[in-house]
Amino acid sequence: MPDGRDPRIDFFRGLALIFIFWDHVPHNPLGQITLRNVGFSDAAEVFVFLAGFAAVLAYGKILRRDGYWLASLKILRRTWVLYVVHIFLLALLMGIVFFANSHVETRDLVEEMGLTHFVTHPQQALTDELLLRFKPNLMDPLPLYIVLLGGLALVLPMMMRKVEAVVAVSLAIYLMAPWMGWNLRAIADGVWYFNPVTWQLLFVLGGAAAVYSQRPKPAQVRPLSRQPLFVACALYVLLAAVITLSWRWPEVHDAWMPAWLSDGLYPISKTDLSPVRLLHFLALAYVTAKLLPHHGWTQNRVATEVCRMGRYSLEVFCLGVVLAPLADMINALANDAVAMQLATAVAGALLMVGLAVWLDMLKRLDSAHKPALHR
Repeated sequence: MPDGRDPRIDFFRGLALIFIFWDHVPHNPLGQITLRNVGFSDAAEVFVFLAGFAAVLAYGKILRRDGYWLASLKILRRTWVLYVVHIFLLALLMGIVFFANSHVETRDLVEEMGLTHFVTHPQQALTDELLLRFKPNLMDPLPLYIVLLGGLALVLPMMMRKVEAVVAVSLAIYLMAPWMGWNLRAIADGVWYFNPVTWQLLFVLGGAAAVYSQRPKPAQVRPLSRQPLFVACALYVLLAAVITLSWRWPEVHDAWMPAWLSDGLYPISKTDLSPVRLLHFLALAYVTAKLLPHHGWTQNRVATEVCRMGRYSLEVFCLGVVLAPLADMINALANDAVAMQLATAVAGALLMVGLAVWLDMLKRLDSAHKPALHR
């Protein structure tokens, strides 16, 4: 693993970025094969969990080497970078959506993207943008990450020493938030679509997984079929897939779904990270980790490029946000022809890969020039 990185983490971050892009393009056929179609959770959970994992892994190393204050300074500097990127990306997204809307006559893309607030109240929208209260569609994950990463500066020392205590407090806050109505304010519906008070648990669990990954692991001698936790998680993932697939045929779903199960299962809140979503992701992550304990499979050509995307997740995510409305515009102008929808989905993914390749090349060139400058 170069630089101590686990390629599996980069791979699944890259895959989540592709899924997020495909999910954000309406009527995209490739959006039918993303995670949200085979379970209660989706790529958002993957993104947040792995963000917590990567952040604690990186800044925990700085904490041990250079101390708390330098680690906190680096966290806050990264948070500021994310904030500036958010402001710039939102301005760019609005320009692209207004451009696309001028070319598509059959739909109001401005309204669909949640930009009406800027049209009707431009001065207030600018203030709300600076306060992270104005978050059009596609923009929700970045403000969430800004808040969660900023909060990491407060809990990182305790997480490195008493990770179980941090998880316990985080779980208590998660359980209390829906009952107490804890969330941050936003325009339109009044609250954040991704409630940071509940989604922080997934970020913390990712950080806890990073801490545990640094500890010695006992040798596994029993086959997976004889490990009760693995079997339970696998069965839950399978049940979730069956239920999710049945949503495509409401009459079939209503016919076989028991009333008691339906009453306990729905509604599945994404805003508050419903327990069934959280448990589904955790079960899926556990099963995946058990089935893929090593990283040799990431060495093939396709997996290598996906891993490269994961290493530049912020830049690739931003490109995906920009490409989604452009792809939607092109599809609409082509009357949503399936061939065009497939073409824009594949082209967008390839452009995201291309950006990662370019950034990687720039990084390698910069690393090659640094020794020469010090001679």
